[in-house]
Amino acid sequence: MNHRIALFADVHGNITALKAVFQDTICEKVTDYWFLGDLIMPGPGSADLLDLLKKVNTSVYVRGNWEDCLLEVLDGAIDIADPSDVYISKLAEYQSEHLTSSKIEWIRKRPLSVVKEINGLKISISHNLPDKNHGDELIPYQSQASFDRLFSGNQSDIAVYAHVHHQMLRYSSEDQLIINPGSVGQPFSEREKFRADMRAQYAILDIDDQGVPQIAFKKVGYDIAEELQEAKRREIPYFELYKELLETDLIHTHDKALLREVNRQHGYVEEVTEFLRKIEAEKALRHS
Repeated sequence: MNHRIALFADVHGNITALKAVFQDTICEKVTDYWFLGDLIMPGPGSADLLDLLKKVNTSVYVRGNWEDCLLEVLDGAIDIADPSDVYISKLAEYQSEHLTSSKIEWIRKRPLSVVKEINGLKISISHNLPDKNHGDELIPYQSQASFDRLFSGNQSDIAVYAHVHHQMLRYSSEDQLIINPGSVGQPFSEREKFRADMRAQYAILDIDDQGVPQIAFKKVGYDIAEELQEAKRREIPYFELYKELLETDLIHTHDKALLREVNRQHGYVEEVTEFLRKIEAEKALRHS
């Protein structure tokens, strides 16, 4: 049987971009969907994103670092003195208001990596490395040895990963295929001339009856103004930063000076402190 698999990742709450990608996959006659993590935050999408994944019968969902960020906040593992932690915590508070406890637990149970076998091909699927969904080991200009780590312990024929928001095709030292489908919601480039291209990215992996793979990288246009209108309607925290991200490709997750000022202006430190207090009170009540 021929398999035509949509590889997609790094939606980051961008519901409009994900809808556009799924519409394109229908035209492309995709037969399966593999999601490589980072579904939520900082955009407005929440439970509706999970519903979309369910609607297309997504068969693979590995846990990204932003799913872990949500869980770490809900588990109380943040530093209130760190502006970036406050930023992530405020976004997690928004998610906790829109995700049921059952959906949060479902996210918690997603694996870091999965190995699939399709028509004799062994394929490793992870958000970053198979045992680590964060870090910069696999950004495009890292060493060959870093990319070879995608095959540590699995000896797959193909490794699929995400996280770095770049569409890529390259090979391991043993000529194994490495694929990154790019980012649905936050495409990124260090090169200024490429930053204007904010189309949603994904890839299609074709595997024929003989187990021969073929990869096609896709870019899909969508209405950014519509996404921003939806974000404003839903009153997401840090709306202005999300707007700047979609319009200029600039990310401020680790810009502590800027985040400290935004947090001060909106009283986010106080709001997050109260949110964490409620979480701890609920935990204490459950264990009493």
